[in-house]
Amino acid sequence: MALEHNYLIENFDPEVLREYDIRGLVDYNLNENTAYTIGRSFGYVVKNKLNSNKIVTGYDGRLTSPRLHKAVCEGLKDSGSCVFNVGLGPTPMIYYSHFKLHSDAAIMVTGSHNPPEYNGFKMVLNKHSFFAEEIKNLQSIIDKDELKIIQGKIINKNIIDNYILRNIKNIIINKPMKIAWDTANGAMGVVINQVASKLHNTENIIINEEVDGNFPNHHPDPTVKKNMEQLIDNVLKYNCDIGFGFDGDGDRLGVVDNKGSIIWADQYMLVLISEIAKLYNHPKIIMDVKCSKVFFEEAKKMNCDPIMSKTGHSPIKEKMKELNSPLSGEMSGHICYADDFFGYDDALYVALRLLRILGSSNKSLNELISEFPKTFSTPEIRIDVDETRKFKIIQDIKDRLKKIETKIIDIDGIRIENKYGWFLIRASNTQNQLTCRAEAVSHEGLLFLIKILEEQLILSGVNYKFII
Repeated sequence: MALEHNYLIENFDPEVLREYDIRGLVDYNLNENTAYTIGRSFGYVVKNKLNSNKIVTGYDGRLTSPRLHKAVCEGLKDSGSCVFNVGLGPTPMIYYSHFKLHSDAAIMVTGSHNPPEYNGFKMVLNKHSFFAEEIKNLQSIIDKDELKIIQGKIINKNIIDNYILRNIKNIIINKPMKIAWDTANGAMGVVINQVASKLHNTENIIINEEVDGNFPNHHPDPTVKKNMEQLIDNVLKYNCDIGFGFDGDGDRLGVVDNKGSIIWADQYMLVLISEIAKLYNHPKIIMDVKCSKVFFEEAKKMNCDPIMSKTGHSPIKEKMKELNSPLSGEMSGHICYADDFFGYDDALYVALRLLRILGSSNKSLNELISEFPKTFSTPEIRIDVDETRKFKIIQDIKDRLKKIETKIIDIDGIRIENKYGWFLIRASNTQNQLTCRAEAVSHEGLLFLIKILEEQLILSGVNYKFII
């Protein structure tokens, strides 16, 4: 069969087959042939596992996303798939399309929160995350040389209006509110103006809504403090009740309160579960190892059952299904609602649920957060290391710290808890980085924990000075 393109099946660079997705440096270890190969092999998986072939695709606003998306669609079509192309939009819109269009699977072309020169692919199979060994097994499918050309088709679909209407369903804001939104020139900019125009009782200030893969205003990662400075300035300038910041593909949420303070995910999650606790009896709430000890203690006080998990939105979503959890998430701002929603991470929907809670409260967000115990903590700190060494570094530190008589949690990296507080060090599954965080009940305690962290890093050949 003659093909209408010049894409080729190629072996994957092992480094791009990550734990939660496929991700790499465009035109270095990831290109159009990589995308085409993903389409061919993933289409093969879907057909063989489900005996069906309907697959949704979409892409974010990165400069390289359109060409990679075109190639992955051609790969899917050549695998015999019926491809529903929903075009440019945030990752949660593609997740929604998977449900709305009753497809068997979905692929989103996105580099998420990574620098502009990176890109990647997030995949869903039959409403479940496609990750870990499933991703790594795509290479073995190529090795078997069983991929046959089967003619499929590509159908363009516009799902934006449906996506917006579903997200604002049951969102009622009972008092006037002023809201600042920063889409960081990412894919959420496709929908944010329409969403804001449909929110009654609100005045909305929107910045950086133009989708621009150069990210000219700041990097699209709301977990980094400097990326939130522009949003903070607008919250203070316009006297807003709250500000929301999104990452590049709209599945991570950053929050700023009415005083201009950043409210990290483990803090605003306590506000979210205050509503969930009234709707469910002793609900299970999953949060990752990077989260504050305060979160787990306060969640118990609200009659919730908090469960500490390894980091990663994909495993957390799967654990939610297993435990029938109505709401779960992680420190990075991936928050997943199953209550009145689909169980995936949509930063827009999380923002809307937070607005609904605030709209029915006589307190500001700052006042609500102030009710919880105050601690002294670092933000999530990321340290660049060689990709090939990051897991070895963690293992070496783990071996050393296990000799100390203290409470150790090693479900993901190593988390040490003592009388001063706790600290965590783990290897990132998405970047060539180590992730660290420390929290203490006093400033002196935080300095003590940081000193231990710095010493352990130096012993493993990583010279890093924490600044707080």
